[in-house]
Amino acid sequence: MTTPWQHRFAQRTQRMTSSAIRELLKLTERPDIISFGGGLPAPEAFPVDEIRAAADAVLARKGSTALQYSTTEGCLRLREAIVVQMARYGIVVTVDNIIITSGSQQALDLIGKVLINPGDRILTETPSYLGALQAFTMFGADYVSVPCDDDGMRTELLEDALRVGPKFMYLLPNFQNPSGVTLALPRRWDLVRLSDRYGIPLVEDDPYGQLRYEGEHIKPLVVIDAELRHAEDDGCYSGNVIYLSTFSKTLAPGLRLGWVVAPRAVIERLVQAKQGSDLHTSTFVQMVAAEAIDRGVLDRNVKRVRELYRRRRDVMLAALERAFPDPDMGVGWTRPQGGLFLWVRLPHGLDSLQLLTEAIEQRVAFVPGAPFHPDGSGANTLRLNFSHADEAHIDEGIARLGRVVVRQLERMGRVPARA
Repeated sequence: MTTPWQHRFAQRTQRMTSSAIRELLKLTERPDIISFGGGLPAPEAFPVDEIRAAADAVLARKGSTALQYSTTEGCLRLREAIVVQMARYGIVVTVDNIIITSGSQQALDLIGKVLINPGDRILTETPSYLGALQAFTMFGADYVSVPCDDDGMRTELLEDALRVGPKFMYLLPNFQNPSGVTLALPRRWDLVRLSDRYGIPLVEDDPYGQLRYEGEHIKPLVVIDAELRHAEDDGCYSGNVIYLSTFSKTLAPGLRLGWVVAPRAVIERLVQAKQGSDLHTSTFVQMVAAEAIDRGVLDRNVKRVRELYRRRRDVMLAALERAFPDPDMGVGWTRPQGGLFLWVRLPHGLDSLQLLTEAIEQRVAFVPGAPFHPDGSGANTLRLNFSHADEAHIDEGIARLGRVVVRQLERMGRVPARA
């Protein structure tokens, strides 16, 4: 039976694709699969009792307000708490620079709505965050990309890319998703200076910045930009960077709370776009988050998950050393200083999408790397998440995956040193 619906969809839907990450999350429902696929926080780290107490307090004291409509910009108390939190990292702004979003994914969607015209080029790292590519592609974006190494985007290659006139640059400087690498401080200065010279804004996506397990904190791009421009006396940011972050990795993703920091002119446009989308983010959830922050829940939980994820990262790195072939076989991986992910590079000629099929047969899953590359490369790469599985499952899952990689290399006629 035919359906007329395919003729009724808007033209923009032709650019829509399903997320490989969202599809792989379905695998986590199978108890026999050890999944390193989704970017899932550890559920045992969620502060359930503390969130319940915060919710009870909100309903007891301000229940009628919490269940009412609210302003599009977001709950003032929560924005004030975010101002205080960000100041610890040198980000000095006012509540007028902030809009609360339904997760940072909505922030990406809103940025696409207010900045991207069909055919606009967006400059990204390669690889880059798949969710951002999905959001921007929906609005007709094309891409120009600059490769990364272990110190992040190779800014010595950036100027040639800027000459094609991208609408803005999109980066994840801290523990990047998917690669786990961090943009080095000298490159951050290079990036901000080039952004200023060419008049091309930066979108700084920072969902993992608080999840550093070793090394020193590195200034965010928005801070460097403010220093370069000399912040206004009233503390209201008016520079060249749009900064995004979220509570999904530090409190709980189910809250669906993110925020944008931007100049007031940008915030005004984002507010207008959000009004047409969902009017405002849940009043109740915002007030619960603000209450939890006031009670110290966020600070305690960040300390807890830092220690938990550091251990799991170390277990995964040690398991890779044991189970995977020697580096001289063309296999390597990043060693992130924080965040939730590390990145595996396989020999050229080995396709991680094909590898995934066999890996699932061995009851282990990951995300193939090609979808993270806007230039179509990366078939020989894959992303592993270390935050969700416990240490025993990380050991077993990497052992299974290692055996699959070894078999693939044997079929290619390459005998690993640790077969």
